[in-house]
Amino acid sequence: MVDASAIVPPLPVQHALLHLGQRLRAHRIAQGWTIAEMAQRLLCSPTTWRALENGRPGTSVGVLAQALWLLGQLDGLDALAPAPLQVTGQRVRRRKGAGAPGRITGDELDF
Repeated sequence: MVDASAIVPPLPVQHALLHLGQRLRAHRIAQGWTIAEMAQRLLCSPTTWRALENGRPGTSVGVLAQALWLLGQLDGLDALAPAPLQVTGQRVRRRKGAGAPGRITGDELDF
């Protein structure tokens, strides 16, 4: 089994997370909140908030969503990965012998 925290995401993902963290930091500073105050408002540790601001990939999406809500930016979450209109409501069939849904096989790890 592969340790998920040991997997380094592709460079474009790293850059996107870093830029997101920078924007979150700017919003926090615009509110006049310290890291400790932000963490207290989110009911998380200052270390978790710092990880989000630093673009660490293992930070919970739930903490991110709550931070966006707290900063008045939750509407931006709806713009992420909109569903294509053509496949809405369609079922996806797995090939016979395919692994469990969501499981990444060795040949899919290309980074």
